[in-house]
Amino acid sequence: MKTLVYKLRPSPAQNALFVETLETCRRLYNHVLQERKTAYHEHGETLAFARQCATLPQLKQIWHYLKRVHSQVLQDVLHRLQHAFDGFFRRLQAGQTPGYPRFRGKGWYDSFTYRQWGNGAHLERGRLVLSKIGAVRIVRDRPLQGTPKTCTIVRKADGWYAHIACEVAPEPLPPTDKAVGVDVGLESFATLSDGTSIPNPRLYRAADRKLKQAQRRLSRRVKGSNRRRTARELLAKAHHNVQRARLDFAHKTARALVSEYDRTGSLSRN
Repeated sequence: MKTLVYKLRPSPAQNALFVETLETCRRLYNHVLQERKTAYHEHGETLAFARQCATLPQLKQIWHYLKRVHSQVLQDVLHRLQHAFDGFFRRLQAGQTPGYPRFRGKGWYDSFTYRQWGNGAHLERGRLVLSKIGAVRIVRDRPLQGTPKTCTIVRKADGWYAHIACEVAPEPLPPTDKAVGVDVGLESFATLSDGTSIPNPRLYRAADRKLKQAQRRLSRRVKGSNRRRTARELLAKAHHNVQRARLDFAHKTARALVSEYDRTGSLSRN
């Protein structure tokens, strides 16, 4: 599976529908989580995905705004909750800190998924057509690869993105018959067994001045004001830029190592 990420350019009306869909998914997530807690504490029952999914049609008759969201998007909310409980029980059995699934506060639900490509999400005439939302402009800076399977709409600090997961055929790299050990450190990003040192770009330190300015600007704003909301968005974008730069450097470095060596491993320390 390979996920391709595309920038979206929604209209103001579509942007409002994106926000509304996220809020609907958040409220549904909290509702089904409360259902599970109530069923267990009051009746000793454990609700599973299939049972809760079967109640969605009845819930739509009570909460009419659920009808404005595609059915697969609503079902994905239940899948996410099931995944959270699966992780909870797995950690519990392993003797780890379990971390019971938590309710999502406002602003803490940032994506929704069309679980079957072609049913609710598809490309048409250079736009991404989403059920209940419409044809959204998409920046297709690369072609789709393989067979698209799912489409997830993600809200980030600098806008909306479409994450399209595709099933692709593997493309093995030509063998080089070379192996190398890699030791990740603090002074340098990584040191190879042949003595090569990959310097740390220290991207956070390079952006430290802008981050501090954005943080001070936020602290001066009055809570609840529009200016504070704008300052918060600018701070989030500054952190998002650092995150993207770090990921870009890590991916390019890993790709260079994979291209040059057949096998890599961690260096042992004495």
